[in-house]
Parts: sequence; structure tokens; C-alpha cells
Amino acid sequence: QVQLVESGGGLVQAGGSLRLSCAASGRAFTRAHMGWFLQAPGKEREFVAGINWSGSMIDYADSVKGRFTISRDNAKPTAFLQMNSLKPEDTAVYYCAADYSWSDLFTKPHYWGQGTQVTVSS
Repeated sequence: QVQLVESGGGLVQAGGSLRLSCAASGRAFTRAHMGWFLQAPGKEREFVAGINWSGSMIDYADSVKGRFTISRDNAKPTAFLQMNSLKPEDTAVYYCAADYSWSDLFTKPHYWGQGTQVTVSS
């Protein structure tokens, strides 16, 4: 069982940066693959970034490549999403997710956080 709690959202101007954190609790977190998703108003939730349990595999949505960086610290244990060069279209609720299957992480992760709002003003 994995419990996830996000933090770090807020209001930022376009071009600015935010760092989201996802604190995990529960046994076997170090073996769970982690990811971030976003859900904009009126739209479906979509994949943003994923990192495998060891940090050796990372993937990003095309829309955030070169701007966002996912990382994790299994010692804490926490996952992070560093978001740079933010755009108004990045405005959404951001969710942390986890799954023990790498393929399922991208489409139907088993564990979700409660979400944190990110608002980018123009």
C-alpha cells in the first residue's frame, strides 16, 4: 500500500518555476514507479512524467520535454517535479501517481494523491 501527498503548487507568472513534491508513505515505496499527471478544467487527466523505481528510466509528455524534470529520493521517500518556463496552458491540478507496473503507470496507475493546483498567469 502506498499513500501519496502532493505539495508545492501555487500561482506563478508565465516563465516562472515551481517544484512539486510527492511525499510517499507505506511499505515498498522504493519499488513503486512514480508519475505526475495533470487535469485542466473541462479536460481529461493526462500523463506528464514518469520515473521508474530506481530512477534509471524516465519519460515525459512531449508538451513538457525540456521544461519539466522528474526525480525521486527513495531515502525520504519523495518524488519531485521541477517545472521551469511555465506557460499559462500548464495551468491544471497536478496529481502524483504510483504503480508497481511500469506500463500501467502511464495509463491506469493504482495509487493517486489528492492533487495540487498550479496556476500560471500570463
